[in-house]
Amino acid sequence: MILAADQNDPTQVITIVVILGVVIFLLVLVAIFARYFRFWIQSKTTGAGVGMVDLLGMTFRKVSPAVILRAKIMAVQAGIGENEGISTRALEAHFLAGGNIPLVIRAIIAARKAKIVELPFKQAAAIDLAGRNVLEAVQTSVYPKVIDCPARSSGRLTLDGVAKNGIQLKVKARVTVRANLAQLIGGATEETIIARVGEGIVSAIGSAANHGEVLENPDRITEAVLARRLDSQTAFEIVSIDIADVDVGDNIGARLQADQAEADMRGARAKAEGRRAMAVAEEQERIAEIEQNRAKVVEAEAEVPKAISQAFREGTLGIIDYYKLQNIQADTDMRTSISKTGTSGGAGKGGTAA
Repeated sequence: MILAADQNDPTQVITIVVILGVVIFLLVLVAIFARYFRFWIQSKTTGAGVGMVDLLGMTFRKVSPAVILRAKIMAVQAGIGENEGISTRALEAHFLAGGNIPLVIRAIIAARKAKIVELPFKQAAAIDLAGRNVLEAVQTSVYPKVIDCPARSSGRLTLDGVAKNGIQLKVKARVTVRANLAQLIGGATEETIIARVGEGIVSAIGSAANHGEVLENPDRITEAVLARRLDSQTAFEIVSIDIADVDVGDNIGARLQADQAEADMRGARAKAEGRRAMAVAEEQERIAEIEQNRAKVVEAEAEVPKAISQAFREGTLGIIDYYKLQNIQADTDMRTSISKTGTSGGAGKGGTAA
C-alpha cells in the first residue's frame, strides 16, 4: 500500500508519516497519563500542588514521585505549606541527598502538633543528613527519656565514691533528659551525659565531710551536679537527676591506712635487713684482717730461728745468751698457762656458786 502511495502521490506518504507520529505521541501521552494519573488525582484532591509536568520531571531526575507526593500530602494535610520551606524542589533535593523524607515530614508534624518545639524543614533535613533520627529527637524533646547512670551496658551496677572520712558509698542515679534540637548537630551523645553525671556524683560524694551527710540528704548530690551545667555542648538538656539508691560500701580509708602501715613496715624491715647485712659484711672484713695479721705474726715468728742462726754465725749471739732467752720464753709460757688456769678456775667456782 505504501509502495502504491509512493508511486501515486508523495503527499500521501507525508500524511501517513504525520498520522503515525501523532498516534505515537498520543500513545506516549496516554502511557504517561496512565502512569501518573493516580498521583495527579491525589495531588489535585489534596491540594498538594504537584502537577503532571513535575511528576514527569521527577522521573527524569531519578526521584520517586510516590515518596515526594506522599510527603507533600502529609505536610499539606498537617497545615504546613510551601511558605515554611516544604516545597517540591526542597523535597527532591533532600531525596537526592540521601535523606529520609517521610521521617523528616513526620518529625516536623510531630513538633508542630506538640507546640513545644519549633522545627523548620531546613533544620530537620540537616539533622536527618547528619545521621540522627530526627523523629526520635522530637519525641525525646516532647517526652523526656530516662537514662540510667551508670549505663546498663557498662557492666557496672553502681557509681562508687569515697567521702572524706574514708567510707565508700555506692550510688545509682537516673537522669531525665530532653533533646536539644538546636545542638543536636555536633552535640555530644548520651555517653557524654552519663560520664559527666557520674563524674559529678563521685566528686559530690568526695567533697562531703562524712558519709552520713550524704545518707541524710541525697539531694545535695543532685544539687551539686545540676549546678555544674553538665549538659553544655550536648544534644540533650538535663531535666532532673534523681538518686535511686545509696548503699554504704567498704571503709576505704581504713584499708588504705592498713596498706600504708604494711608498706611502711616492709620498708623498715628492708632497711633493718640492709643494716644487718652491712654489719655481717663488716664483721667478715674484721675476721679477714685478724687472719691476715695472724699470718703476718706466724711469718715473723718463722723469721726468728733464721735470725738466731744468723746471729750464731756472725758471733753476735752466744750460747749462754741463747739459753737465757730460752729460759725467759719458758717462764713466759708458764706464766701464761698459770693465768689461763686461774681464770678458768674462777669462772668454774662462780658457776658452782650460782
